[in-house]
Amino acid sequence: MPTDKLGRMSATMPTDPGAPGPDAEPGENRPPLDAAVLARRLVRPAGAFAVLDIVEDTGSTNIDLADRARGSRYDLDDLTVLSAEHQSAGHGRLGRGWSAPARSSLAVSVYFAPGPPAGFAPAGYPWLSMLCALALSEALEAVAGIDAAIKWPNDVISGGAKISGLLAQLLPGAGAPAVIVGAGVNVSLSAGELPVPTATSVLLRGGTCLDRTELLAGYLERLGALYGGFRSVAGNPELPFAAGGPVEAGLRVRVSAAMATLGERVRAELPGGTELIGEATGLGSDGSLLVRTADGKNHSVLAADVIHLRRADGSYA
Repeated sequence: MPTDKLGRMSATMPTDPGAPGPDAEPGENRPPLDAAVLARRLVRPAGAFAVLDIVEDTGSTNIDLADRARGSRYDLDDLTVLSAEHQSAGHGRLGRGWSAPARSSLAVSVYFAPGPPAGFAPAGYPWLSMLCALALSEALEAVAGIDAAIKWPNDVISGGAKISGLLAQLLPGAGAPAVIVGAGVNVSLSAGELPVPTATSVLLRGGTCLDRTELLAGYLERLGALYGGFRSVAGNPELPFAAGGPVEAGLRVRVSAAMATLGERVRAELPGGTELIGEATGLGSDGSLLVRTADGKNHSVLAADVIHLRRADGSYA
């Protein structure tokens, strides 16, 4: 497979729409991403994205993008994307590890720099990870034909199991801050390849499309539309915006409608061994989870304050 001196794949890679069936051996029929198709569909002027690089192997796409940003003195273009065919040292919240066999998943990070001159409210930055989760859940439904919902604060689930995890990293920089949001999506993993019993994959959910090129394109196309709309209201989660169609609801309403956590009785494990049990009633304007306990008190929980969030009955989501 040809690569340039940076390890980026050339735009001549073929894509194979074929997909392994449920009984396929692990690693069977996992073609590479089609860089040429992705560039034509996603990179400006045809698409919303400034740069889309694909590398064969890396430790972490989030770390690589952050290193690029620091090396360029935080002068990367807004909507720079890095994806990897194999990510060996991916991680989630609180440093939890994440890895998968080569070409069995999507590993993609997006660099957001929405600040001046366009203007972007500081309150909008915490919402970028949930904006990505919303885009991914909608893409999985539209492209793969599977149910998908958001589990607060940073997972996408299908059939009550985790199909994707997202991780946001704030980069303060010299001027306006930037945010990198990485997503790992289980695509063709078999049951024996799942990292934990609470995980699933597009394959195991009976998805109609296991073509990672189509899934990545669907995610990023939806993300570009949602992000463009969110920027048009300067990152205000309450203001309605258009996202490839007529003006609809604001981001808080859109995310709330896609979130499986709301309306459920949950248990939040907090630092120091404490926990909070109650009904998840909504999202705060800062993206926090609002929980009403049995005594009628309302609590606001930030993602940074939570070690684990599960349903109170012990199930994952």
